[in-house]
Formats: sequence, C-alpha cells, structure tokens
Amino acid sequence: MRFEEKLKRCSREQLWQEYCGFLDMSLAEYMYTQRRLMEEQLALWCASGLGRQLLRGSHPRNLDELRRMLPLTSYADYADVLLAKRTEMLCGEPAVWIQTTWEGGLRPIKLAPYTRSMLDTYRHNLLSTMMMASARKKGDFDLKRGDRILYGGAPLPYATGLMPSLFDEDINFTWLPDSNTNSDLSFSQRIKKGFAMAMSGGVDFFFGIGSVANYITENFGKSSGGSGGSGGHHGLRVSPGNAARYLRAKYVSRRDGRPIVPGDVFRLKAFFFAGTDAKCYRDRLTRAWGIAPVELAAGTESTCIGAENWEHRGMVFFPDACFYEFIPEQEMRRNLEEPDYQPRTCLMDEIQAGETYELVISVLHGGAFMRYRIGDMYHCVSAGGGQLPRLTFVDRVPNVIDIAGFTRITVSSMQEVIRLSRLELGDWVLKKEFNQKEDPFLHMYLEIPPDAQSTEVVAKSVLTEHLSLYFKYFDSDYGDLKKLLNMEPLEITILKYGTIAAYEKRMGTRLPRINPGMLDIIGLLAQEAEGEGGVRM
Repeated sequence: MRFEEKLKRCSREQLWQEYCGFLDMSLAEYMYTQRRLMEEQLALWCASGLGRQLLRGSHPRNLDELRRMLPLTSYADYADVLLAKRTEMLCGEPAVWIQTTWEGGLRPIKLAPYTRSMLDTYRHNLLSTMMMASARKKGDFDLKRGDRILYGGAPLPYATGLMPSLFDEDINFTWLPDSNTNSDLSFSQRIKKGFAMAMSGGVDFFFGIGSVANYITENFGKSSGGSGGSGGHHGLRVSPGNAARYLRAKYVSRRDGRPIVPGDVFRLKAFFFAGTDAKCYRDRLTRAWGIAPVELAAGTESTCIGAENWEHRGMVFFPDACFYEFIPEQEMRRNLEEPDYQPRTCLMDEIQAGETYELVISVLHGGAFMRYRIGDMYHCVSAGGGQLPRLTFVDRVPNVIDIAGFTRITVSSMQEVIRLSRLELGDWVLKKEFNQKEDPFLHMYLEIPPDAQSTEVVAKSVLTEHLSLYFKYFDSDYGDLKKLLNMEPLEITILKYGTIAAYEKRMGTRLPRINPGMLDIIGLLAQEAEGEGGVRM
C-alpha cells in the first residue's frame, strides 16, 4: 500500500509507529535488529564472489568472527569489481548504480550498486525523516499529498537524484524543480526555476546540501526579483497566499534597509540539510528561513542512515540501513601514523557521549560494502541509560580535505596538481580553515625554493591563479565550489624556504601535509617568524 493510501486508511498513531517507532527502541532492541539483519547480510555476502575475494579463504560463521577475520576495507578493495559493474560478483542484483567523486583527477569516480531492497529501505527512511522533521511533538507530523519541496539536489547518477523518484513510489510531492526531469538546465537555472515555482505556488519543505542551501538562500533576492530597497516582481507570478507576505516583506526590507529573506515570504514545515560543512551554515540558514534545519546523514555508499527529529538533539541512526561500527578518534589517528595498524572498532551500544569516531559501515539488504571505512567522522552527543545514541556529523577524516561537499583533496591529488602546474614550489602543508563568516576554505602554507625563477617577485595572486586553474582542470567540482562559496576557496601563505623542515626537526616528528593541527600551524608560523627573509602574503 502506498503511503498516500495509508494516510487515508491508517491512524496517525499507526503511521508513526510504522515509520518512527524505532525512536522508542531500547538500545538492546536496536542492537538485536542490527545483529539480525547483519546475520542475513553476512550469509549472502560471504557466499558472493566479492565476499570470497575480500575474505581470502577465511570463512566467518558469525559477526564476531567476521570482525576478527576481515580487515577494514576502503573503496580500493572494491574498485576492480564495482567500476567494471561485474554484477556476477555481487550478492544482490543492482537496480541502479549511483556515482560520486572519489579522488579528483587521479581516480575521478566511485560507483555504488543499490539493490531493490536497499531502495525500499531508503524510501522508508526518507519518509520517516519527513515525518520526524515536520512534527512538533511525538506523533504530530504534517505530511500530505501535493506538498511542495524546494530541492537543491543534483540529478542522477548522484545519490540525491534518487529522492524524487523514490518518494514518487509512495506519495506524489511537487518538486521545485525535479532535478532529473530538468537535468538539461544548469545549476543556477534550476535554482531560478525552483524559486519561480515557489513564488507561484508556495513551498512546504526545503532540502539541500548545506553549501547549496546557503547559495540558494543568499541568492533568494535575485531569484525572486526582490531585494532591500529596490527590485520588483520582474514578471514573476506570485500566488495570492504569498502576495501579501511578499508585499509586506518588501515594505520591511525598504524600512530596515536589508534584503528580503525567504522566511519573510515562506512558512516551511521543515528544512533538511546534509553534507560536509553543513553546520557552518546552520545559524544563518535558521535566521533566513525562520526555522532550524534538520540534519541528515546520507552518502553514496551508505544511503540515508540517520536524521534528527523535531528536538534537534543530534541524529539517530536508522537500524535497518547499515550495520554500524565506530573507530575511536585516538585509534584512527594512530592508524594515520602507522598505516599497517588495524584500529579497533566498537558498536553502537559501546560508543560514549563526548567522544568522536570514524564511521565504518556494512551495507544491509544485499549491499556490496562490508566493514567499509566511509571516511566520515561523527561526534556522539549523548549515550547511556539504555537510550539510543545521538550523533552529529563532524567532518571528513583528517587526511582528506572536503570543502562544502564539493571537492576531495588528498596528498596524492595535491602533488598531482602541483606537478601539472609546473610551478617551482618547495615544501607545503594544506589545511582546511574557516573565515570570519565561518565559510570553509583551503589554506596552503607554501615554500618557494631560493633558486626558483623570479622568487622575489612571486605574487600570491599569480600563485592562486595558477593553482586554481589546475585545481579546476584536475577536479571539475572545484569550479562549482568557487561559485557556491562566492569566494576564492584557496588562500596562500608564503613561508621562508626550509621553515617546515626546521619545525619538524624541532618537534622531532613529521608534520602531516594535509590538515595538520592548529597548534602545529601556530608553531610553524612562529618558526617562520624566527627566520629572516621570509616572504609573507
């Protein structure tokens, strides 16, 4: 029975129990569900060609044996099978293949297979998320046929492109716009179309990657034809319901000398955001829309795994999407220093409030990934007392820089960018930092060799232009990133040649070239300041 029919035939209490009842599970009940589904997946996966390949002759009979016998995996362990779409090696027939960025120009894409059962679970959990977010208390959700969703997602083959088609299997929403049927439009054209549709008919829900949601919000005045003190409808059709609010908003914007913001015009039931750095935009998005965004946890390999409810106290992970393991931060960092070290993991009933973990997933319902390091860090907000833990997304693992969910930079990709640029550069470190507005950017601390041509006249603008050009050539997402952030995402600080080596000698340890700690950066700048002749820009 479609969800639309259930809305007519079932009580709100019945629907809440079916879709959101997991919120009332005890931790013991939650773990029972996790283990039961994992046992089913284990039997399928171990018998598959992919499972036999990764197990290398081992034959785990249960979850505990699997955790002892199978080391943690990364995408490189699956690439030969998945990139070639060797379906005969999988434990479930793929209904669709989903794509995402892997590592820029070195290894451009990752592919992930979704079985029909995975899609059904994904759809169910998306509906659960809509119900939880639109509620103001337990069971009091506000969801109906025809609700209008302002949509900032990318079209298929990206994971966000699944949302319109999956929802349409259960309930007819109006997408503003549907990114798949409007895939011929550019990103900015889809945004303008979405706002035109919102102005003409209203909007109930808003979904977007954090950086995209912020971009859409900041461009609201341009897209709607209104801004503080000037502007007009510019031919936009405005619904009667929005017209009064829009005219009132224009009056207030002129009076207060500020732009019109979406919350002046629209009254959302719920606002969803996800993705790297989404938390940076939470406060400004809340002010602009008059409603706090609900955090989602989702990914190409994992599907939708968790969401906040109306309380905004952290996400609860769905028990039926993946089996979850967690690498404590200290173990993760030791593994970065000692690549051969196998970090220990703990399960959902073992994580502790106040601690940060790297997530490890095993995808259920015929998924391909087992004990897979997804590369995401989560902080446990609350745990204990037999209650389900609440988590919030922190960032990517430290040896990867992900800016706003649009580019992934590693040591290897950075080295390739420098090689392609043919610039005469010395040692470097690259760190993700945040400006005064809390926008993320790349900060490169860079040495210039003494014998490099025109060393004394090297200008930061020239270096920035050269490196930005090759970032765009190497990683096509970098160009989108610059547009989304409305700023140059790369900042360069020139250090005296030899500063990094001198600091490492003083500290007696090698400095990570990607995301060194802030204390290391302060120490590095102090070391540079002690030298002479350093060029700072």
